Amino acid sequence: MPLSEYEQRVLEQMERALESDDPRLATTLQRSRRRSPLRFVLAGIGVVLGLLLLVVGVATQQTWLGVVGFALMFAGVATAFAAPRSRGPQGTVRPDGSVAPHGHTSAPHRPAKAKSSGGFMNRLEERWDKRRQQDR
Repeated sequence: MPLSEYEQRVLEQMERALESDDPRLATTLQRSRRRSPLRFVLAGIGVVLGLLLLVVGVATQQTWLGVVGFALMFAGVATAFAAPRSRGPQGTVRPDGSVAPHGHTSAPHRPAKAKSSGGFMNRLEERWDKRRQQDR
């Protein structure tokens, strides 16, 4: 079921609020991460080879070979499920969304924000209540 026009507007407003409150989180959530098929092929080979070593190690009663096989299987599964590394710019994200290199000291000074008593979720709830009252 598609979103109504009102729900789409509220969702867009929440997205803009997130981008303004935490640009680093917003860019992390927007970035699509593709996983290479080669990664899954290598992980599968590692799991199969590890299973083979584990079975051979148990059959020949060589514990060290079984341990190596188990470690190889574990590494293959971990490789398949691990998040891919980011290849984008690395460093500190500035409030305007640009990226400064690590250790770069000329980042613009940002004045301290006055802390609200309730935090991010309470601000969202207050905004939601205000919008609902305006629509009545």
